[in-house]
Amino acid sequence: MLRSKYFQDFTKYASLNVMGMIGLSCYILADTFFVAKGLGTNGLTALNLAIPIYSFIHGSGLMIGMGGGTQYSIQKSRKNHETANQVFTAVLYLVVIFAVFFVLVGIFFSGAIVSLFGVNGSVFDMSKTYLQVILLFAPAFLMNNVLLCFVRNDSAPQLSMAAMIGGSLSNVVLDWVFIFPCQMGIFGAVFATGLAPIFSMLILSPHFIRRKNQFHFTKCRPESRLFVGVLSSGVPSLVTEVSSGVVMIVFNSIILHLEGNVGVAAYGIIANLSLVVIAIYTGIAQGIQPVISRNYGMKNFGGVHAIMRYALVTMLIFSAVIYMVVFFGALQIINIFNSEQNVLLQNIATEGLRLYFIACPFAGFNVIISTYFTSAERPRPAHVISILRGFLVIIPMTFLLSWIGKIHGVWCAFPVTEMLVAVVGVLLFVFIRKRRKEMQI
Repeated sequence: MLRSKYFQDFTKYASLNVMGMIGLSCYILADTFFVAKGLGTNGLTALNLAIPIYSFIHGSGLMIGMGGGTQYSIQKSRKNHETANQVFTAVLYLVVIFAVFFVLVGIFFSGAIVSLFGVNGSVFDMSKTYLQVILLFAPAFLMNNVLLCFVRNDSAPQLSMAAMIGGSLSNVVLDWVFIFPCQMGIFGAVFATGLAPIFSMLILSPHFIRRKNQFHFTKCRPESRLFVGVLSSGVPSLVTEVSSGVVMIVFNSIILHLEGNVGVAAYGIIANLSLVVIAIYTGIAQGIQPVISRNYGMKNFGGVHAIMRYALVTMLIFSAVIYMVVFFGALQIINIFNSEQNVLLQNIATEGLRLYFIACPFAGFNVIISTYFTSAERPRPAHVISILRGFLVIIPMTFLLSWIGKIHGVWCAFPVTEMLVAVVGVLLFVFIRKRRKEMQI
């Protein structure tokens, strides 16, 4: 009976969040497709140079939302309703602080950031436009991520999924309208992306209008312990997203030197497809977070481990299917985005896909194990995993392997890094589980 209940909870939350995250990842994938069709290789290059900043914004929203949602769910399961509301209030303060920062960066520093990449001409102009507009929409992205996480932890995963998919569908439709009939170019692509979280929040609004929400803003003095708790639990989510942006910056710089603009455009296709794959793993991880936090809050460790087993088996099945599709369908996938039928772009991207996506099972494991640690109030091992895969291993590995194997070495850096970090993750999981058993004895 208990196993059936755990499986039902896992299936309900994970399936809804996987679908929702796939929809959410279509923000950038839709941009990639329509920009490739409407603006060609230069448009793809500009989009790829600006995407890392989107990762910073999205990662900040996930950090606040996932961190706050985890703390809220644990307090709620322990019947600490007042503390749970204080957590939500602290989260709102953090959203305001981060939103002001991103908007100021967008107003004053967009051109300076783009100039760091060493591009000029039309690529510079398109990159600056995309970057500036996405930063000005940062408050909407941040608030949407927070509300999605809290509504999911407030026993409404279906609504959270509907909002993610609804926002993404609006982006796809508006992308086409703004780029083609309206001829708005790169501004149309980014404007459609910026409007998407607003549509998502409108879909979430009935949860508040009908007063189904159990979390509320409360008048209280901001407490540093709440801020620390939220940020500590959410840092792995931030690092996961931000690291993808940092890795893209490093990869762009190296590939620009090795293969020029065409190489960057090829990596743009691979990186954006990778966002969709990582979104599947993030969907599984976000799906198990409320269930693990609830069971952990009630000290039901058997339930926690059962949910983890289901998550890892599901991840492995997804990874096998994804790599088979990528390996055998690489050429067809690239042709979808290669509107100019550039043979060099096709060759670079096809080889890159088959090497880059070897990382699938290792990346999936790392995303899920990090969420497990934070959901069970073990943020430190999650921090270790996130920082290793985000910065400490991937960056030197990219430089080393690109020196040894040129562009092939660049593609191999990601799977090698994820594999090494997965080994560390397994060791940390075994150590913590053994230590918990010893404490119980």
